[in-house]
Amino acid sequence: MFKPKYPDPDTYTPATIRPTPVPVTDQPETTPAPAAAPACLAALAPKTPGAAVALAAGGVAGVLALASVAVSLLLAVAVTATALSISAVVGLFLVRALRQEFKSH
Repeated sequence: MFKPKYPDPDTYTPATIRPTPVPVTDQPETTPAPAAAPACLAALAPKTPGAAVALAAGGVAGVLALASVAVSLLLAVAVTATALSISAVVGLFLVRALRQEFKSH
């Protein structure tokens, strides 16, 4: 019952790839021409003033979104620190009050 049952071994045999020999020619080597930029990058470039304004507005919107997230995080840290400092002061006050109560008896 507790003895593991192992699966049967695979019968897959990998195909062996042998490179084909390249014929040797006496032609001089030529340098390849530089590759053109992909067409998808050309589509991103603003071609009209409206597209440039839209791209700038999108950038500004992104920066404002990130800034609002950063401000929210800093505000959360500030609120937490304030709450902890008030709790520490109240706790210190209670400890001192209890010590004085026990000293008077």
